[in-house]
Amino acid sequence: MSETVAVVGAGKMGEALLSGLLRAGRAPGELLFTERHDDRAAYLTETYGVEAVSSAEAAKRADTLVVAVKPQEMTALLDDLSGIVTADNLVITIAAGIPTSTLEGRLVEGTPVVRVMSNTPVFVDEAMSAIAAGAHAEEAHLARTEDLLRPVGKVIRVPESQLDAVTALSGSGPAYFFFLVEAMIDAGILLGLPRAVAQELIVQTAVGSAVMLRDSGDHPVQLREAVTSPGGTTIAAIRKLEDHGVRAALLAALEAARDRSRELAAGEA
Repeated sequence: MSETVAVVGAGKMGEALLSGLLRAGRAPGELLFTERHDDRAAYLTETYGVEAVSSAEAAKRADTLVVAVKPQEMTALLDDLSGIVTADNLVITIAAGIPTSTLEGRLVEGTPVVRVMSNTPVFVDEAMSAIAAGAHAEEAHLARTEDLLRPVGKVIRVPESQLDAVTALSGSGPAYFFFLVEAMIDAGILLGLPRAVAQELIVQTAVGSAVMLRDSGDHPVQLREAVTSPGGTTIAAIRKLEDHGVRAALLAALEAARDRSRELAAGEA
């Protein structure tokens, strides 16, 4: 018997997961989604051939609920799902900062909940997703979650206590890289290159460097040192980065992101 999966909250991440599941071979009839805005729901149904339903209907019909609403919308959603979701459902939440205990406390006793922190490369099937089991989630539930997420990227398991750090590092991580690439493109323009040329140079350099990091097995320090000749151009640039405290700024930025994740978990706006 096939598994029915409902994406509850078809925003950008929800849509990306929906489209990824379809690309992985799931039939549209095995999927459902919820969306508050009628025009967007109609667009998604027309684009993907998947049925739009209410949150309550999704809970009744789906084996697995992928909760992709914004953290501030979680309370209202749990009001809708309370009393409908059963311990036979698997609830997968990708809402940033919301612990599994929050969902477990509002759903029927014994409901398995798995918490996920993914990131936006899900749009190109290159996401990094970390998953953590709630109190009632067993090996089979983690395996089902991995099966859902593998078509859109890589999946690792971590203790839930580490998910705030995961949020800071990989959840928000794409923004840091985009910020750095943006700055490097601007630097290229400052040095006299046309914007299009600067962008092509930096984007391909970023892609190639990422592939080297992934596939070489070398530590980043080794790869950096291979580019850094004594007395050369690269070491001159690295020195300026260190002079301006770029490493310290990154550490402070990730700590701030982790702290904000904790604030969201505590219900702070």
